[in-house]
Amino acid sequence: MSDEKEIIATPQAEPSFDVSTELTAEPVAAPAAPAARAARGRAGHQRAGGRRQSSRPPRAKSEYDQKMITIRRVSRTVAGGRRFSFSVALIIGNKKGKVGVGLGKAGDTTLAIDKAVRNAKKNMITVNLTKDSSIAHKVSAKYTASRVELMPVRGRGLVAGSSVRPVLELAGITNIVAKINSGSKNGLNNARAAIEALKSLKA
Repeated sequence: MSDEKEIIATPQAEPSFDVSTELTAEPVAAPAAPAARAARGRAGHQRAGGRRQSSRPPRAKSEYDQKMITIRRVSRTVAGGRRFSFSVALIIGNKKGKVGVGLGKAGDTTLAIDKAVRNAKKNMITVNLTKDSSIAHKVSAKYTASRVELMPVRGRGLVAGSSVRPVLELAGITNIVAKINSGSKNGLNNARAAIEALKSLKA
């Protein structure tokens, strides 16, 4: 018999782990759920896109209503080129007999409107209305190339065109017929002609 050496496999030592290290390790945060991420995204979008609360007090409402006649961008030529600004013509009134026409010019639309309102308040007139919200008698007036005629009526309502209609509306006149006896298409001049006609009313 041949001598055969018996080979005995010795088990290899398993790697040791530090149990204390595994137990004290900080837990990894689980990924956020899709619904939670979407909710946070919507909240952030609302905060980013929402309007900020203004600390200014709300502007008091004016006692006068206003209607725009024209708003134009105009320019003037200076040494460095052309400078642009805005020209605004409007009508204001309280629908109780007070009405005025104003013109304002500024580099910004808001400033031009404010100037036009102040100018209209300076040129405001008071109209003596009858019991049926009309005028006492027939009147007519001329302003530059515009000619306007106003006639009191009963039961017809307000019959007027161009910029004469808002003048009569804001003055509080409801039973009247207005005729423009000229070919002028200038709204500002027609409105001022209507103001001149209302000025000529006898008390």
